[in-house]
Amino acid sequence: MAEERRGAWFGFGFCGFGQALGSGRGRQVHSPEPLRAPGAGLDVCRVSASWSYTALVTREHLLPTPAPGACPAPSLASSPPPAGGGGRVELSGFAVGAAGGCRDAWASEELLVVLRAGPGPGAGTELQAWTPGSALRGEPLWAQTVPEAEREDGPGGDETQAGPLPLLPCARAYVSPRPPFYRPLAPTLRARRLELGAEHALLLDAAGQVFSWGGGRHGQLGHGTLEAEPEPRLLQALQGLTMAEVAAGGWHSLCVSEAGDIYIWGWNESGQLALPTRSLAEDGKTTAEASGLNEDGSEVKTVAGGEDGAPAPFIAVQPFPALLDLPLGSDAVKASCGSRHTAVVTRTGELYTWGWGKYGQLGHKDTTSLDRPCRVKYFVDKQLQVRTVSCGPWNTYVYAVEKEKS
Repeated sequence: MAEERRGAWFGFGFCGFGQALGSGRGRQVHSPEPLRAPGAGLDVCRVSASWSYTALVTREHLLPTPAPGACPAPSLASSPPPAGGGGRVELSGFAVGAAGGCRDAWASEELLVVLRAGPGPGAGTELQAWTPGSALRGEPLWAQTVPEAEREDGPGGDETQAGPLPLLPCARAYVSPRPPFYRPLAPTLRARRLELGAEHALLLDAAGQVFSWGGGRHGQLGHGTLEAEPEPRLLQALQGLTMAEVAAGGWHSLCVSEAGDIYIWGWNESGQLALPTRSLAEDGKTTAEASGLNEDGSEVKTVAGGEDGAPAPFIAVQPFPALLDLPLGSDAVKASCGSRHTAVVTRTGELYTWGWGKYGQLGHKDTTSLDRPCRVKYFVDKQLQVRTVSCGPWNTYVYAVEKEKS
């Protein structure tokens, strides 16, 4: 088995509360910089970012301090968070503090949720909900022991491979930033991954099907309407396609198929769907405007702007999944969404970003917003392969390793 190459976490975008993000100088970072975690040499295995703070899940052991000019703070992002109670959570930004015995953490403005080893031997895993400003001291707002993943019945049954928080290890419930904190899922769903947006939820099941529910006023549910759904509903438009990843932005959604295709839908106010949007029109002005619906149900508005005076179309809301092609026909393997920006990792280890870029969260050395996928050149220039990406609302975290030498 080949030895895992050493790598590092990088950050870019909003850091107005001093959260760990590159150098942390000023309020924003416009280009990827090596992440400077609260503790030097920490082995970071997961990053969960909220607006005002970031939670870093680390392994308990410290890594050797790298030599000057070497890749700092290497960690294996392809590895899962620590099993048992062998990890730590480190907070930076508006919320600070640290706690041991942690397996996973999920940050939101309302709650900081952690999975920790129970209070005694054989006590299982405890789910704890804290106020972000508590510094993980005192007593949590709420705590509950949660079961581990269950083994499927029948010959060849295997343990359900549940994703990280907010989906719980049992894959039968998830945690919400608003009461009730613990929310059971129907056993028939067999959840593999769950993502929460500002008003909606996406679920990927073991068969590669996608379900959505919650608020739908921006088309983020993908059912062709702007109506809310109180319970998980299968995305009919994606039936027959096996999905491998899901990502929920503030009001938009994305999934990646096993074949590497990207499907995206919801709100396109800042170009986060990589579809033409009025807010990014070259002249920034509209002289005439009309609206209607495409055959696929997407809300289309037009503005006068073409050289021949013909209206130029743009899409405000896309209520059905739309197939998105990356430049050069690249296949996607990982994806994450911020409030109004999107990031995708390709099979060859390149990072593409688009959408809202006001704080540098796209990583293109500026604050430009884009309505088309654009490759982040930093990682190409540094001969780094991106392995995973995790977006906060206004920032982006990336784990990358050095490319193999030919």
